Amino acid sequence: MDATRDIEALIGLMARLPGLGPRSARRAVLHLIKKRDTQLLPLAQLLADVGRTVRACLNCGNLSTGDICAICDSAKRQTGLICVVEDVADLWAMERAKVFHGRYHVLGGTLSPLDDVGPDDLHIPKLRDRIAAEGVTEVILALNATVEGQTTAHYVAQELAPTGVAISGLAQGVPIGGELDYLDDGTLRAALSARKAF
Repeated sequence: MDATRDIEALIGLMARLPGLGPRSARRAVLHLIKKRDTQLLPLAQLLADVGRTVRACLNCGNLSTGDICAICDSAKRQTGLICVVEDVADLWAMERAKVFHGRYHVLGGTLSPLDDVGPDDLHIPKLRDRIAAEGVTEVILALNATVEGQTTAHYVAQELAPTGVAISGLAQGVPIGGELDYLDDGTLRAALSARKAF
């Protein structure tokens, strides 16, 4: 096959990645080709390794090289507390913050009729099973403050209500360092509604 066709095919694949368009993909591919030995070949090997070994944790949905991820397998994690997130990127964000010490549950998306994502496409039944099996006392719904995220949070809360588990959500409002003049109306409304004693 012609090398130009291979390169164009690689650029086309790279352009599909989040945050990369055709121009950024072209620059990245040309850079990788120039740095063939130090970047392109090691990257290709790592991509092959990850594609072969990484899979979803059977328990929570996090990424792992084994059937159960390190978080679910850790005896140091707080039992009885599950933080529900939309996807693995949200789980990683929570872990980077080092503020949550329980276990997670990845829903695999949010309800979105426009994208043809319904309740059957999310991992809600597995969450119900975990609540019973793991003796969970509280579920924290850490979903994005979007229409889809909040709709999903309400749906999950309704689905979990019969279990009797305590259900909470992340606080919403003015971010640390945020200036009121730059906040949108929804954020200001949420901040005022969730006000607390000073």
